[in-house]
Amino acid sequence: MLHNTSELYGHKLAATDGEIGQIKDFYFDDKTWVIRYLVADTASWLAGRLILLTPHAFGAWDRQEKSLRVKLDKKQVEHSPSIESHKPVSRQYEVEYYRYYGWPAYWEGKGMWGLSGYPRVMPPAKADSATQHMFHHRDDKHLQSTRAVTGYAIHAVDGDLGTVTGFMVDDTNWAISQLTVESGHWYSGKEILISSGDVERISYPDSTVYVNLSKATIQHTAEHAVAKPAA
Repeated sequence: MLHNTSELYGHKLAATDGEIGQIKDFYFDDKTWVIRYLVADTASWLAGRLILLTPHAFGAWDRQEKSLRVKLDKKQVEHSPSIESHKPVSRQYEVEYYRYYGWPAYWEGKGMWGLSGYPRVMPPAKADSATQHMFHHRDDKHLQSTRAVTGYAIHAVDGDLGTVTGFMVDDTNWAISQLTVESGHWYSGKEILISSGDVERISYPDSTVYVNLSKATIQHTAEHAVAKPAA
C-alpha cells in the first residue's frame, strides 16, 4: 500500500512492550529512491533522543490509532547506536547499527535490500528487469531527509513550477514511487504526482528538484494524477 510521508509524521510508534515515541522524519537515498530509516522522536521517553529504525523493524500499521508497531522491545531500542554522534548518517554508523540488531545489510547485494528477504521485494516486471542494476549501494552516499526536501522548488525543463509536498512510499519494500507536488497558484494550486524516475537530480544548495518534464506537462496533469512525459 502507498503512504504519503507527510501524512505519517506524528504517528505513534509501539514497541512490543510499550510506546517509544512518534515518527519525526524519514531518510531516503536519492539515487535508489528507497526509504532506509524512519527517524523516531522519543521525547516522552528518552529525553528527546532521536533514534533510527530500519524497515526491518516495522510491523503492522494501526490506521485507526495512527500507530506503527515495531518488532523490538524498549530495551533494544534504548541501547541501539545513537544518531546524535553520527550526523550525517555514515556507512560506519550503519555497520554498527546493523551489527547491533543482527540484520542483513542492504548494501551487501544487488537488490533493493541486498540479499535480505525483508523488507519484501516484489518480483520485477519484464519492463523493470533490465533496470535491476540501478540498486548500486554507494559507500559515500548521503541519506536525505524527506522533511528537508519537502518545500523544495520543482524545476521543469523550461522553468520553475510548484513545490514538493511529500513522497509516496510502498510499504512492501519502502521504495519511493512518486513525489507529491503542489503545482502552484498559477495553476489553481492542484496537487499532482511526479514519478521518482522522472527526477533528474536534487540540488540541495539550491533547494530545487530538477525533473525531466515540461511545464505544460505538469500544468495539464489532472489533480492527483501522475504526470506523464510527452510521447
